[in-house]
Amino acid sequence: MTEDIRIAGDEQDAETGRALAWRAGLVGLAALDTDDAELVHAWRSDPVVMHQMGIWPRALTAVRERIERDIDDDDRDDFLILPPDGVPVGYVGLTNQNMVNGTAEVELMLDTRHRGRGHATAALDAVVDLAFGELPMYRLTAETHADNAPAVAVLTRSGFTREGISRSACLHRGRRHDLAVFSLLRPEWEELDRPRAWDA
Repeated sequence: MTEDIRIAGDEQDAETGRALAWRAGLVGLAALDTDDAELVHAWRSDPVVMHQMGIWPRALTAVRERIERDIDDDDRDDFLILPPDGVPVGYVGLTNQNMVNGTAEVELMLDTRHRGRGHATAALDAVVDLAFGELPMYRLTAETHADNAPAVAVLTRSGFTREGISRSACLHRGRRHDLAVFSLLRPEWEELDRPRAWDA
């Protein structure tokens, strides 16, 4: 990776004024807040996203309540992805964190209008650095529809290995879908040839 990845600390996004938790290349990560419910609701309601992720539209109130509940959950960290213009283009999260076993799951959702620009890979790399560099994680996992080519490509670019298929693990629109299971272990992350968040 040639993208610069660095800790943002007290830095703020110039366009939105939001505090950035991390910066990955030209993408900043800001903590998800309840005021972001309309954005998340719109992304979840996109037909392409719904199909690729196997989700369905939810009421805005339900999305807001879910975000409020997740903010209070110590086992997850959720971020908006902010490019240079400050307009959020997606969400990335480190969820189901188990400090005893050193395991967590990654989640990623990108606005379909902003795909193909490297935002997803940069954001995923930053969250992976958080998991292995700041937290005692040893194993990260991710699942996606087996035919979700954009998600598979991003996970592969970030160093994840496809472990296998969970057959017919997701019911969506009346059909069963296979889920591709990916993982990244700490020793594999250590061997990745790219800058770390704290190296800049």
